[in-house]
Amino acid sequence: MKKTLYLVVIMVIVLTFFVIGCSSDKNAESTTEFKYYTAEKLKQSIIAEKPVKIVDIQVKEEFNKHHIKDAIPTYAYPVKSAKDKAKLEKILPELKKSEDPIVIVCPRGAGGAERTYKYFADIGIDKKRLYILENGQAGWPYDELLEK
Repeated sequence: MKKTLYLVVIMVIVLTFFVIGCSSDKNAESTTEFKYYTAEKLKQSIIAEKPVKIVDIQVKEEFNKHHIKDAIPTYAYPVKSAKDKAKLEKILPELKKSEDPIVIVCPRGAGGAERTYKYFADIGIDKKRLYILENGQAGWPYDELLEK
């Protein structure tokens, strides 16, 4: 009886540790709340010549095919490796010398943009300045504001 109780207690402790450990890692990853710019909002900012930094992380070939007017090329997509992040570091002086909003453009506005957002926040860029372009370059409907 004592041995059974001991095993049950050990199992509860192990399961609790496993559940809490796994869920806290998962929750830590998902707690970043991203802010977004719609294509319309970015278009209006460009037309009104409001200060905004457009950071494009598309690969070079895609950037050269089409990118939003005045976008800063980084070619950092998919922003998973140290080599990708080093490409972002090259533009940090330009980003840090202003207080302008930063709109991150990736192919579809998902993983690469989210990793860039997290990276910028982790190295000290104020989260209040960070945005992701909804649906990325693929969702940009304004050909008149594209450079090809």
